Amino acid sequence: MRLGRIASPDGVAFVSIEGDAGQETCREIAEHPFGTPTFTGRSWPLADIRLLAPILASKVICLGKNYAAHAEEMGGTAPEDPVIFLKPNTAIIGPGVAIQLPADANPVHHEGELAVVIGRPCKDVPAPRAAENILGYTIANDVSARDQQQQDGQWMRAKGHDTFCPVGPWIVTDLDPANLDLQTTVNGQVRQQSNTALMIHDVGAIVEWVSKVMTLLPGDLILTGTPEGVGPIEDGDTVSITVSGIGTLTNPVVRKGK
Repeated sequence: MRLGRIASPDGVAFVSIEGDAGQETCREIAEHPFGTPTFTGRSWPLADIRLLAPILASKVICLGKNYAAHAEEMGGTAPEDPVIFLKPNTAIIGPGVAIQLPADANPVHHEGELAVVIGRPCKDVPAPRAAENILGYTIANDVSARDQQQQDGQWMRAKGHDTFCPVGPWIVTDLDPANLDLQTTVNGQVRQQSNTALMIHDVGAIVEWVSKVMTLLPGDLILTGTPEGVGPIEDGDTVSITVSGIGTLTNPVVRKGK
């Protein structure tokens, strides 16, 4: 199932997105998409509505250096244990919404990632039972101001700006995350090309590690790390991240003040 969140002439709603490419229909879900969703009977063609970020997370947990080649390109080695950090939920934007580059940040990099969407409250989840607590998977861009990251010595400001967490276009519930192709392009030029099979810590291990630290709530996002090929984005660029089995998340880039 593909779960989305839309703005229609009738307001904002969660939907199930059904049908073949170019002929999709959005069926409105009553209340929320967790558990077994029920439907209101209303629907819209996908072409007639606007896709929003597919979930409103209480928190966004991110993994750093979860691909060995990315750790190497950043001048280090991958740590033995997962390294986690938080983005504020105010950084979340949906497909088509502009990534806004701060006037005082340069360079700002894209980081294409597979994102896990938590489906129910959970704590201390063993890796073999991670799937029981996952609603599905989506795509995310862990946008990062590299100069601020280096200046601060920690990552909150560099990765926490408004618009620095594009998410979408929807959530896919019936997906095996173990072997998915991931590609990031900027203005059509391939920057990142990898596969989730190369993650150092797989989804089960990630959920186990994170849930030992904090209680996870329905809708929480876990960004699973980015592969090598990160690079700068500039005013006027268009960034697209494609993950096989999910789709493509595309966002324009603008510099604040323009």
